Amino acid sequence: MDADAALSVRDLFKVFGDRPDQAIKLYRDGLEKDEVFERTGMTIGVCDASFDVREGEIFVVMGLSGSGKSTLVRMLNRLIDPSDGAIVVKGQDIARMSDKDLNNFRRKHISMVFQSFALMPHMTVLQNAAFGLELSGVPQAERETRAQAALEQVGLGQHPKSYPNELSGGMQQRVGLARALANDPSILLMDEAFSALDPLIRTEMQDELLELQEKEKRTIIFISHDLDEAMRIGDRIAIMEGGKVVQVGRPDEILNNPANDYVRSFFRGVDITGVISVGDIAQKKQVTVIDGQGKVHAARERIAAADRNFAYVVDAAQRFRGVVSADSLKAEMKTEDPQIARAILPDIRPLSADERIGDVIGAVNAAPCGLPVVDADGRYRGVVSRAILLGALERESEDV
Repeated sequence: MDADAALSVRDLFKVFGDRPDQAIKLYRDGLEKDEVFERTGMTIGVCDASFDVREGEIFVVMGLSGSGKSTLVRMLNRLIDPSDGAIVVKGQDIARMSDKDLNNFRRKHISMVFQSFALMPHMTVLQNAAFGLELSGVPQAERETRAQAALEQVGLGQHPKSYPNELSGGMQQRVGLARALANDPSILLMDEAFSALDPLIRTEMQDELLELQEKEKRTIIFISHDLDEAMRIGDRIAIMEGGKVVQVGRPDEILNNPANDYVRSFFRGVDITGVISVGDIAQKKQVTVIDGQGKVHAARERIAAADRNFAYVVDAAQRFRGVVSADSLKAEMKTEDPQIARAILPDIRPLSADERIGDVIGAVNAAPCGLPVVDADGRYRGVVSRAILLGALERESEDV
C-alpha cells in the first residue's frame, strides 16, 4: 500500500447475495464469477480490486456496461457496503467505519457528483450549491459564503438567484459540481458526471474540470464509459472487465502495452495524436556535437561523414544548446576565433518530451530540420522529424 496515496483500495469485493463469504471463498479457490453464480446464485459485482489513487490526480475508472465501475465508486464512500476488503483514506479504513463515523468522514473528506443533476427545483442556484452544507449543520451565513465561492469556481457566480429550470444542462451540472466543491472535499467522486450532456457541452465541462484542476489540484475519481473522455482528462486510467481491475496506467502506457485483448479492443481507433508524446517517438540517430572552442572543424567533418546537413549541440551534461548546419559551420570557420555557439541557427524551438504529437505536427512540418526533444531538465532526448512523425502515425494506423 502506497503511504502517500490519497486513497488505497485493497482486495475489495462486492457480492450481491445472502452469503457473500461463501462466494468470495469459492472465487479465491479458483472459480470464475460465472461459476460462482451457477453454484450459489450470487453475483460478484467487484472482484478482488486493488489500486492506489495518488494525491491530486484525475483517476478515471472505465469499462463497458456491467463491468462494475459504478458499483466500485459507490463503495468508495459506502453508498454501497463492500463485502470484503479495505478502502483506506487518511489512514482510516472506510469499509470498517460505524455509520456515525462514516457520516462525519464524508462531510470532511468525500463529495460526489452524479450523472443526474439532482437539483431541487424549488431552490435557487445558491441554495442548491449550499444544500450539502445545510445538511451538515453549517450556519447559513457560512454555507452561503462557501457556496458562492464554489459557484465562482465553476463560472456561475452571476447566477445565485436563478432557478434550475432557467439554466442549460451544462449550467445545471455546474451547480452539481459547485455543491460538491462547497464541502471542500479532499476526494471528489464523479460517476458518469458528464454523460447525460450533449457532446459540445460535455467537452466544455471536461475543459472546465481540467481548468479547475489546474488552479487547485484535487484528488478526483471519475467514472466513465467514454474512452475519448478518459484519455482527455485522466492522469491515469483503470480498466475494468467483469468486476476486475485488469489494468491501471497512464493513457499512453495502456495504449502502448495493453494487458489483454479486452483492453486492446478499447483502444482500437483511438486518435493517438492526443495520446502519444513526442518523447515516445524521438530518435537519437542524428549527429550530436559537444559545445566548446576549437571544435567547429570537427563538427563539420562529422556532419559530412554522416551525410547529414545538421547537427545537434549539447553540453557535457547532455543539455541541449542548439542546432548547427553544414553551412553555418562553414561560415563560422571563416572567422578569426570559430566557435560552435556562434554557428547555432536561430529560431529552432526544442520540443518538450511530454508534448503530444498532435500539438507539434505543424511545427515539425515547418522546421528546416528535425526538431530536438528535451526533457524537463533540458537534456537532449533525440529528434522528431517529418519522417519519424509520419512513421509513428502509419504504425499506429496499421495496429488498429
